Amino acid sequence: MRSISAATARRIALAAQGLDRPRPDKPVTTRDIRAVIRRLGLVQLDFVNVLIPAHYQPIFSRLGAYPKELFDKVVYRSRDFTEQWPHEACIIPVETWPLLRFRMKTHRPRPWNFAPFLEANGDYVAAVLELVRQQGPMSAAAVPEPDGHGRRLDQAWFGTIPRAVLEAHFGRGNLTVVARQPDMARVFDVPERWISSDLLTADISREEAHRQLLERAAQACGIATMADLADYYRLTVPECRPRIEELVQRGRLIEVAVEGWGDKAYLHPEARTPRSAEACTLLSPFDPLIFFRPRVQRLFHFNYRIEIYTPEPKRKYGYYVLPFLEGDRLTARVDLKADRTESTLSVRASHIEPGAEAATTATALAHELHAWARWLGLKHVSVVYKGNLARALAKAC
Repeated sequence: MRSISAATARRIALAAQGLDRPRPDKPVTTRDIRAVIRRLGLVQLDFVNVLIPAHYQPIFSRLGAYPKELFDKVVYRSRDFTEQWPHEACIIPVETWPLLRFRMKTHRPRPWNFAPFLEANGDYVAAVLELVRQQGPMSAAAVPEPDGHGRRLDQAWFGTIPRAVLEAHFGRGNLTVVARQPDMARVFDVPERWISSDLLTADISREEAHRQLLERAAQACGIATMADLADYYRLTVPECRPRIEELVQRGRLIEVAVEGWGDKAYLHPEARTPRSAEACTLLSPFDPLIFFRPRVQRLFHFNYRIEIYTPEPKRKYGYYVLPFLEGDRLTARVDLKADRTESTLSVRASHIEPGAEAATTATALAHELHAWARWLGLKHVSVVYKGNLARALAKAC
């Protein structure tokens, strides 16, 4: 079995994600955005707007400044992409849609305690689907509530019964998302008006879907453990094991041993191994490079969690913390907030990682923070004196 050093594994992983080189010095095009989404396989949706919704961030990390309207145009107007639940709620290439049909068939409605309503109100659930079929793209605000029930659904983030029903149809593949309103609300339509018939009727077994999803995960990861590959599309290790063995036998995965990794690793045969990694960027908390936290620890020796749901007194690093990628290492982390009233990118806390050189990292990070501020249309960067990098960072900014 081939052995690979930990440093080489990091470079392979970064290259697979398009993070091994500086961002290109040219205007970003729709073709560029399409290429990034397809390379990643999925982009996780998250609308927390402390900085900018998370799904816009991976594109900037890899390509640099672009108008977010360009991203929306690619995702919602080209019909090349759609939304589904491959990892969490994500944007995916439309050809991935049939590979997730096995999940749609067993979709559990959210909130979980909404299932009894769906079962008890089958006529209303069917009527909502028929309403969309007859009238075309529709948001929850345009759907009437069921007779005898209030509109509100206070125990869930969905907010209303019509929205929860639309989301249930979406999860089951009866509806697809075709647009987002200014308030980020989904606009739904029936898939047959947006997805080609060959994709809608493709007969793909659960096992074959797993094989294809695992190979896509391997392409996006470059090198990965079985757990890494399984998590990318939220599969389980036991159901992945036989499929991975088949991919190894077919030459679509190569078994390797990585220095310091306790588990066997799998290398995609087309993965690049660059001699160096020279990217310098902040990463979204939900960037595909780092959304599986055990992989972050294994690749970078970086213990990362997002503390949005942690009570403030118990937070270690901050509310909305982005890791800083410097070459092939995660060297720092910053808690960021876009203060649009003051036109300021506020660094509410900044921390250096063990072994990183504070002055060098602060200089590189300051340059990156100003790049993000310009992209977000903010005039200033301010650094709060909190964290063991704050003083050096404030001086560099």
